Amino acid sequence: MITSRIFGGLGNQLFQYAAGRALALVGNDQLQLDTRLVPEAQHGAYALKHFNIAAAPASSDQLPPSKDKPVRYGLWRKFGRSPRFLREKGLGFDPTVLEQRGDVYLHGYWQSEKYFAACADQLREDLIITTPPSAENETWLHDIKNVPSVSLHLRRGDYLSAASGGASTATCDEAYYQRALDQIVSETGIDPVVFVFSDDPNWALENLRFSFETRFAGHNGADKHYEDIRLISACQHNIIANSTFSWWGGWLNANPEKRVIAPKKWFKTDEDLNPDIIPADWIRV
Repeated sequence: MITSRIFGGLGNQLFQYAAGRALALVGNDQLQLDTRLVPEAQHGAYALKHFNIAAAPASSDQLPPSKDKPVRYGLWRKFGRSPRFLREKGLGFDPTVLEQRGDVYLHGYWQSEKYFAACADQLREDLIITTPPSAENETWLHDIKNVPSVSLHLRRGDYLSAASGGASTATCDEAYYQRALDQIVSETGIDPVVFVFSDDPNWALENLRFSFETRFAGHNGADKHYEDIRLISACQHNIIANSTFSWWGGWLNANPEKRVIAPKKWFKTDEDLNPDIIPADWIRV
């Protein structure tokens, strides 16, 4: 059995599922999810229930000790073999992870397509959003599919707070988004309609100005993040932030001619460098 620890926001949860699913498929094994760190009714709640995933949250009796039992938890971390604790050693891709077999417990972010590239087709089936869109989102989907659409994701929120991630991550500035739009127009020749998604939609509306038609999506709250992922992935092309959330919007885009633009610099400093986070066919500007 492969067990994947699920924690963080939706983008992180999708990476954690993807790595666990890939390891289970390679080893012809089953996958279960440890969702004790993403309780309902809290920020960062378990969100994979909206997708067609091939795994379920495990019950407490199926899981190793939790941190609220520090002695048992410490002994398992140090000596436990059932399951064997496997923690991510760094931000880049570690090919030895996919060589693991047997009863394995995965703890990490696993932020690279390389962990699941071999099963990408299956994973795209797993990550179909099964929760039906609201009537308002149906209208947005219709509009997106009937124009030369480009999604643009701006993340501010926690990136502006050193206490919750701002120490290592920084927001992408307006110059980045303009360069990204110029790149898409240059390569495709389209006159794009830009769909802006942000955790700070009011700031985006007041501050982002482009020479193309721009529509601001601010109708989905934090608990409807999967709706925004669906809208982003429906766009013809994607401009992502340095955010795993919009990363998945770009990756799930099924357009074979898509251009996905990503920032060259993901973190503020090179100390947190992940050389494998951006797929080889995406464009960094």
